Parts: sequence; structure tokens; C-alpha cells
Amino acid sequence: MEENSKKDHRALLNQGEEDELEVFGYRDHNVRKALCLVASVLTCGGLLLVFYWRPQWRVWANCIPCPLQEADTVLLRTTDEFQRYMRKKVFCLYLSTLKFPVSKKWEESLVADCQSVINQALIKPELKLRCIHVQKIRYVWNNLEKRFQKVGLLEDSNSCSDIHQTFGLGLTSEEQEVRRLVCGPNAIEVEIQPIWKLLVKQVLNPFYVFQAFTLTLWLSQGYIEYSVAIIILTVISIVLSVYDLRQQSVKLHNLVEDHNKVQVTIIVKDKGLEELESRLLVPGDILILPGKFSLPCDAVLIDGSCVVNEGMLTGESIPVTKTPLPQLENSMPWKCHSLEDYRKHVLFCGTEVIQVKPSGQGPVRAVVLRTGYNTAKGDLVRSILYPRPLNFKLYSDAFKFMVFLACLGVMGFFYALGVYMYHGVPPKDTVTMALILLTTTVPPVLPAALTIGNVYAQKRLKKKKIFCISPQRINMCGQINLMCFDKTGTLTEDGLDLWGTVPTADNCFQEAHSFASGQAVPWGPLCAAMASCHSLILLNGTIQGDPLDLKMFEGTAWKMEDCNVDSCKFGMSNIIKPGTKASKSPVEAIITLRQFPFSSSLQRMSVIAQLAGENHFHVYMKGAPEMVARFCRSETVPKNFPQELKSYTVQGFRVIALAHKTLKMENLSEVEHLAREKVESELTFLGLLIMENRLKKETKPVLKELSEARIRAVMITGDNLQTAITVAKNSEMIPPGSQVIIVEANEPEEFVPASVTWQLVENQETGPGKKETYMHTGNSSTPRGERGSCYHFAMSGKSYQVIFQHFNSLLPKILVNGTVFARMSPGQKSSLTEEFQKLNYYVGMCGDGANDCGALKVAHAGISLSEQEASVASPFTSKTTNIQCVPHLIREGRAALVSSFGVFKYLTMYGIIQFISALLLYWQLQLFGNYQYLMQDVAITLMVCLTMSSTHAYPKLAQYRPAGQLLSPPLLLSIFLNSCFSCIVQISAFLCVKQQPWYCEVYQYSECFLANQSNFSTNGSLERNWTGNATLIPGSSLSFETTTLWPITTINYITVAFIFSKGKPFRKPIYTNYIFSFLLLAALGLTIFILFSDFQVIYRGMELIPTITSWRVLILVVALTQFCVAFFVEDAILQNHELWLLIKREFGFYSKSQYRTWQKKLAEDSTWPPINRTDYSGDGKNGFYINGGYESHEQIPKRKLKLGGQPTEQHFWARL
Repeated sequence: MEENSKKDHRALLNQGEEDELEVFGYRDHNVRKALCLVASVLTCGGLLLVFYWRPQWRVWANCIPCPLQEADTVLLRTTDEFQRYMRKKVFCLYLSTLKFPVSKKWEESLVADCQSVINQALIKPELKLRCIHVQKIRYVWNNLEKRFQKVGLLEDSNSCSDIHQTFGLGLTSEEQEVRRLVCGPNAIEVEIQPIWKLLVKQVLNPFYVFQAFTLTLWLSQGYIEYSVAIIILTVISIVLSVYDLRQQSVKLHNLVEDHNKVQVTIIVKDKGLEELESRLLVPGDILILPGKFSLPCDAVLIDGSCVVNEGMLTGESIPVTKTPLPQLENSMPWKCHSLEDYRKHVLFCGTEVIQVKPSGQGPVRAVVLRTGYNTAKGDLVRSILYPRPLNFKLYSDAFKFMVFLACLGVMGFFYALGVYMYHGVPPKDTVTMALILLTTTVPPVLPAALTIGNVYAQKRLKKKKIFCISPQRINMCGQINLMCFDKTGTLTEDGLDLWGTVPTADNCFQEAHSFASGQAVPWGPLCAAMASCHSLILLNGTIQGDPLDLKMFEGTAWKMEDCNVDSCKFGMSNIIKPGTKASKSPVEAIITLRQFPFSSSLQRMSVIAQLAGENHFHVYMKGAPEMVARFCRSETVPKNFPQELKSYTVQGFRVIALAHKTLKMENLSEVEHLAREKVESELTFLGLLIMENRLKKETKPVLKELSEARIRAVMITGDNLQTAITVAKNSEMIPPGSQVIIVEANEPEEFVPASVTWQLVENQETGPGKKETYMHTGNSSTPRGERGSCYHFAMSGKSYQVIFQHFNSLLPKILVNGTVFARMSPGQKSSLTEEFQKLNYYVGMCGDGANDCGALKVAHAGISLSEQEASVASPFTSKTTNIQCVPHLIREGRAALVSSFGVFKYLTMYGIIQFISALLLYWQLQLFGNYQYLMQDVAITLMVCLTMSSTHAYPKLAQYRPAGQLLSPPLLLSIFLNSCFSCIVQISAFLCVKQQPWYCEVYQYSECFLANQSNFSTNGSLERNWTGNATLIPGSSLSFETTTLWPITTINYITVAFIFSKGKPFRKPIYTNYIFSFLLLAALGLTIFILFSDFQVIYRGMELIPTITSWRVLILVVALTQFCVAFFVEDAILQNHELWLLIKREFGFYSKSQYRTWQKKLAEDSTWPPINRTDYSGDGKNGFYINGGYESHEQIPKRKLKLGGQPTEQHFWARL
């Protein structure tokens, strides 16, 4: 019974998806609520503040657990490593508020779609639905399945026939009203956050609350100047943050606002056409596509076809043809109706319809699939509003440091209480002084200082035309050690140049036709295929479409014309005629009748066309050569096809294959209902189209620079594997002389388990200065020693998928040396990026946005070279469309990271130095004077924090990365040893001054001393000539101890700022930061001037006592000696990279990173890498095993990142 209760109390939301959440049910408890209210009053709102920071505590304190079915409050927890909590109230929707009566009978469905969650969520006879609203998505409680489910979309379980029959005629007006109430408006509304709300959120940050307490305490003690300076800096920091957040909110609001104001025409069942505002659309509505039109929702096309611009989603402004969902009589979910990509039927929200083509049975119609934030555009906006957290060690370590410093402060608090109570000081003064010591260790300037560092880095990146929407990721860029690149448009030029065609005849390749001659392709089936098999459209007299299609079409010298009235009524797309420069042709025109669009998963496209004057039809196909050959009759494919293909791909050419067949039918209606599987079969192989894709001139130098800096470069592309390998070699991503091993994996068949084959690609000289790459399939004669020296794995998306599914334990071994990943789908690119992250790589991704959006978001640092809307979710966008932005970003990331460490170390030392001096002075109930503190805090610390991070990045990338965590031996030792040096010097000075012959306990006679201070001679010998009753004056600052300790600590602040501002190898030398260097020299000069000056006004103002010159010289010598020792230890030992490497080797310390562990294991494995052999998956059911995490042939699943050290984007003080 208890187990069932626990089970009912908890459920999963969005199970198996990227935004999976655990949901727990709670019910309000009146007694608990009353107790919490009393406690909140007694703590003056302190408890409410704690509840604001920890929503789970609020729920646990006010509520009691209960089954989700009865809950009025739910607690949500993310299932990732961070386990963040959210609290949501359950609300009810009542259908009794509708204008028409709703049946209360259990057996009657509320909506026509039997599979709809709305029918299962309705509670009768109350006619209500229980809902929660999480991250802009509405969920309703499903009474049958006992879980919360999304509304605002049609169920994926609907078949093709369900969609046509249930929704084909439109919804009734009653069902529309029900769906509007339950699903909410079809709007992507981004609220422009009010300034007061943003201010409150900033001010209620735990660190700012602590800062407010600290500053209030200091102001009450008369320490006004520094407190005011910190208040001003904090206010500026908060105002800038609020302004930035407000601007982002406004930009995002403006980006989506127009989407909510589209006028649309729908079909209402039994009523006909109706015009309404797009925000009133509901899933299941029939949408009429009038022509040029911006889509306000996701919809599935059911009649007619259209051309859309999906630049918002893909980052590529290329027209895409959409075809209607077929009417298939089966029960399969509509997304799985065939091998084709279901997306070719779906019109996505935010994309532009640029051309519609009616089928002849009425207007172009689509069924509304998803509305509001459930749409593709809504998902993009949600990814910006609720970014995926990335855990970066700097912030978690910084939080631990803050806790450590706070603990020091607590110890100081009790020490102060003990000392002051022992001396009988009044309780009020005792508590005040103890609280001052408590606040000494945690510097209030810390958040502003770290923010300023990122601002400087952002400003420097902006000058290099790199724009950042997530400044916290800049530090993360300093840790990147693996960089993934897309190929086309990123490493190579975006456009392709025609090189030639290689036609076939009699099962043999013919002489290549070169485009260099300036002559168009001679007429024949190959020319007809090039002229007709594409997705180009004519828009306002201009041919638009995929650059590859455009280049291919230009090679024929044919032209495209608008379809006339007669052809348009049959739904014909294009009429293509020979141009003036075209080769002589017996055909006057080619009319394309039907198109089967290209998709990256299918790697092909085909069209059905008719030549003018003929009664029969032709099928033309183009696509990846390996794919096209598979659909051709084997006797038409030349026997030397693999060798011929390889001869071009190894030279880096982009190769497209073309094929053809004649359809033996004369009726157009038969053509319209042909399945793609029937069309794409028994084809005749026509030949190859060779296109040249040149490397960008910046590619090779940048990759060389990354290689020298020991940053791995990996290519992830949708192109051919051989072409990708050649580009990798030409760009020296694969260095000369390295071995390339192609990993080819195959799915299991009936009696054969899944297999993986390792084939070595070898280089042979074929002439002077010319290399030819070929596949060696015999037994390898390569010695084992040489084999393991330098090798690179290359594989296709298909092989990656099989290995992911059947050889998961093998995947890390391949990835640590995998360099080329070709024919990768967008989902596989994202999955591969995550797999690299699981090996503890810090992964950067650079792409042109076309198919890289997912990977750009998943990577630690995604750099988009596209300015399209789709790249909005990418943390970085470069206006320079080449990979030069990558080293710039890494350099700035390293400089910013080192600066952050420097500032943090400095402020930690600042707190510790001040804490030590305060402990010593508290012993005799003393403290530094206000102006003494002011000099240290404003003239030195504040100025250091404002300028230390402005040092520019070093122009050359070092061969190693800066430390990525504060809790590393060099950094901890640095703080520990500097604290020891400071402690030894201060204690020695404190004790030594008491032994001097001229010393007296001035703090006991301060009033008398001040009256006689003018009698002091700085050159004479001072004697202990004070007598009488002595009384301790708490809080006084005049003494020989303060006069001795103040210059020592002040010079110590200056020297640690200098020591922690290391330049090379990650930043330029300190002297290049002119303002910072000037301020340090000025502060040092002013301190020495005050130390040696004999001006009465200075000594009175600074609350110092004149001492003999020899003592002052000794103070300066001690301070400078401490600097020399600290500088030597920091620079020659702690920052000596070679020394630490030697220590690690000597003591056997190795990196705990997964990829390092695998590299070490594989280096010791004499059987690795395998060459020219085939491995089979292990014994399991049916002779092979299946990875349970695998789900689909089309998309690799998103597996949870569970390993530590995976980066995230959180301010450390936000984790309190």
C-alpha cells in the first residue's frame, strides 16, 4: 500500500526527452502554513527570502506529500546532475464556462479525435481538467495513464488515414472552443519583463543580500567612503545587468510578436471558410495556404504542395518543397508511414511559404499540428528563455571557496566575541565588532569584479566581429581542447564550381566532359536529368534554390519559365526549355510533374517529368553516388564504379550520381498516386556530376595553429566520406604521413550479428608530387610499432549509428582518435558532440548553421557563421564567415579565464590579509582607521578589480590550457603559501614592534598621546615614559602596531595584485595594461610617500604615529623581501608548467579525464588499432545485443550527461 502511495506521489514529465522532469505531488497543510507565516514575521521576512532561494523548502515546509491525482501543488526536479527544483500550482479548467452544453456522460468523447489526451483528462461529472504550466508549456492530468501530458498538439499515434479522415473536413465550432480553452492561445508570447521585477530578481541574489548586510554594518560604523564606492559600483553593475536583460527581452519579444498577429483562413466543419486571427488556431484546424504566407503554427500538408523558406530553422535560406501526407490505409503512426523523412510533409512555424501549388482539387490545405510553444519556433524561443545549464568548474569551485572564507569569518566572529567579552566591553559594541570581523573575509566587490572581466572579453570579441549572447561561456572557451567543424561553407567555400560530367554508355564510363571548355552539357538523358531533377523555383523572375542545384542547372544552359494556366491546373511545377547557349536538343521543353524532395536521411531526390511531345513519363534521380547506385539495375552500373568514384572523391571533388527510367504509363492520375518506393526502383545509371569544393584560404593556417596548440580538430559533415577524408588531408587536419582507418559498421541481419570492419586507407606515390589514395583490403604488412604511432578513424553516420546501437563499449575507443565523421544527420551531429563531452572533452562546434543548430547548442562553445534566425540559440555568432574566429575565441577565452582566476585569487588574498591584521589588532581591541582602510580598499583593491582583467589576450595560442578549476594544487598552494608569508610577516612585525626601546602602549593613552604628539621627534630615540592608569579604548586605531602593520599590508595588496597578473602564455605582459600598471605604481609610490613623510597633517589624517627612520626602512625592506619571495615561488615554481609535468610523472599522477584514461589504455594495447579485420557484436539474444538507450533509425537519442566536470552556466553565488 505504501509502495503504491509513493508511486502515485511521483511521476515523470516528458519521459525520455531532453527536458525530462520528475514531478512530485503535495497538498497544502493549514497548520504548517500558519507556522511558516509566524516564522516569517518573527524573522522579518528572512524565511520568505530563504524560500525564494530554495523553492523545495517552501513546499516541504507548507505542504504534505500526496498522490499526484489529489495534489494542489507540484514540485518539479530536473533529472540531470544539477537537480534544480521548481514549484508550480495545479489549476483547473472548467468546461461549464463554455457557451454551449457539454455532455456529462462517461461514454461520450469530448473531441472527435479518440486518441486525444483531452478525452482522457476530462473529469466527469464536474467537467474539469487539472493542469500545470511549466516553462511556457501546458500539461493536463491524464486520468487513465496517471501522468501529466502536453496539450497543444496532435498525438503522434495518429495514422495518415486518421489525420485525413478525422481532421480533413475541419473541426466543428464547438470542438474549436473546447480546444481553445484547453490548449490555450496559439501565441509565442515573450513578456517584456518590467524593470522593477528585473531589479528585484537581481537584488535578491544571495550574494547581494549578504553585501547589503555588510555595507549596512560598515555604514553604521562610519566607514562611509568605501561603502559608498561599493554601493555605486554595485548599483552600476545591477543597472547594466538589468539593462542587458531588458534589451534581450525586448529583442526576443520583437522577434516573435509578428507571429501572433497573422490573419488566417480556416475551414469550419459544416460552415465553410472562416477568417480569424492566428492566435485562435487550435490543433486539428484546417488551414488554407493562400500563397506567400508566414506560418503561425506547425501544420501537416494534406492537399497540394508548396515551397517554403526554412532559414529560420536551418540557417540556410534555400527553398524547400513540401508534399502532401499520403492517404494510406494502415494503422502505423503518420511519422513512420515510409522510409522518407516525415518533415517533408510538415510546415514549421516561423517559416515562409513562398509558393503554393494546388492539386486541382481545391486550395492547398494543411492540418494544424502544434500551436504556441509546442511548435518548432516555440521550441527555439524556449531554448533561449531556458538555456540548458552547463556546469563549469570555476563557478562550483568559487562557491566552495566562498563557503571556506565564510567559515573563516565565522571563526573570527567567535574569536572577537571572546576577546571583547574578556575585556568587559559592552554587549552592543562586542556584537558590532564581531560582525565586522565576520564580514572581513568575503569581499563584497567579488561579483562585480568577475562580471567586469567578462565585459572586457565581450568587448574585445565584438571588435573581432564575434558576438556573444551568453557571456558566462567566454571563460568556458578557455578550456576548449576539441574543435568540431562542419565542412561545406565552414572549411570549404560555400558555393561549388562545376568541374565536369562523366557519362556512362554500355555499362562503361565514357570520357569526361569538362566545363572548363565553356560548352554546355551535350543533350542526352544525363542533360535532361541535370535540367529537371532539382528543387529550384522561379520567384519574381529569379531562379532560387539550393546552390548545388543552381550550379548544376546552370551547367545545362537551359532556362526555367512560369507554368501557364493549362499546366498549373494539373499541379505541374516547372517548365524547362533550352537556352540560347544550350547544346542542340530535339526536345522543346521538359515539364516536371512530381517531385520527391531531397532529405539528408535519404541522401537522394527524384522527379517525374515529361518531355514535350511525348505521351509517356520519365523518372530522374540524383543523390549520393553510393545511394543512387543502390536503386539502379546492376547491369547498368559500371563495374569500375567504386574505383572511378574514389578517383574523384580522393581529390576532394563533390560527386553527385544521376539515374533515369521510363515509366510505362500514360495517365497523369496514375503518376500522381505512385509511391516513392515504386518510382525509385529499376533505374538506369546515367553517370557522375563532378563539382569542385575549394578550401577557404583561412582554413589551413587556422587548423595548423590549433594543431600546434594541441587542440584536436574533428570534421562532422553531411558530405561523402572519401571527399571528407581528402578535405581533411588537404587541410592537414589529418597530418601528412598519418594512417587513416575507415570504420564501417553493418546492421545485424537474420543470421548474422552486427559487424564492424576496419579498413586501412594507404597512400602511394603515382607520379612526381602526386598522391593517390586507395583502399587496401589485403593483409596488412604494417609493423605494429608503426601502426599505433599516428592514426585517425573515419566513419559515416550509418556506421556511427550501428556502433552506437550494437558496439557502445567500442565508441569511446574510436572517438579518442576519430577525426572524420561523414554523412552525419543533424541528430547524429548533436549526439556525437554529447559523446565527446562524456569523455570529458571541452567541445567547441563551428558551423554555418545549415544542419548544425543542435550541435551548436549542445557544445560548450557553439560558433555560428550564419546570421539567420536559427543561429540565435548559438552562444557565439561570427560576422566573419570563416574559421579565423575560432582561435580568436579560444585566445580570448583563455585570457578571460586566467583573468577570472587572477581576480579571484587576489580578492581571496585581500580578505585573508585583512583578516590576519584584524585578528592581531582585535587582540588589543583595535582596528585600522577609516582612511587607512579607504586607501587599501578604494585606491588599491577597487582599482585593481576594475582594471586587472583588461589585459589583452596573448597573440599566440600556448600548447596547453590554463587550469580549469580553482581547487587545483598550483592555485591552492599559491593562496596557502601567500597566506603563510603574510601571516609570518604580520605576526613578526606585530611582536617585533613591541620589543623596540621607543615602544609604548599608545592605544591605552591615546587622548594624552594625541595632545603631546607634536613633541615627538622622528630622529631621536623614543622611550617608554608613559605612566598612570591605563584603560583600553575599544575600536581606537592609533598605535605603533597599526602604524607598523598598515604599510606592510598595503604593500602586500599591491604585490599580490602584481604577482597574480601573470602575462605570457595566455595574456600579454602586464606593462601592456597601461592603466593597471600606472595604478599599481601610483599606489606603491603613495604608500612609500606616506611611510617616509614627516608631515603632521598626513600623520593625523591617516591616524599614524611618526617612528624612527630606521624602523620605516626596515618595514619597507621586509615588505619588498616578502614580495621577492612570493614572486619567485609563484613564477618559478607554482606557474612553472614543465615542473608540474615532471612532478606528475615522478609521482605517477595522471589526468582523470576519460579521454586521457582511454588514450593511456589504448597506447598500451598492442592489438589496437585493428586493421583489415571484421568484428562481430557479442553473444546475446539472436547472436547480438541491442543497446537499450537506442530508439530510432533517424535520430540518435539524447543520453543524460552524468559525468562530473561537464560544464555549466551558473553564477556560483546563485547556487547558495
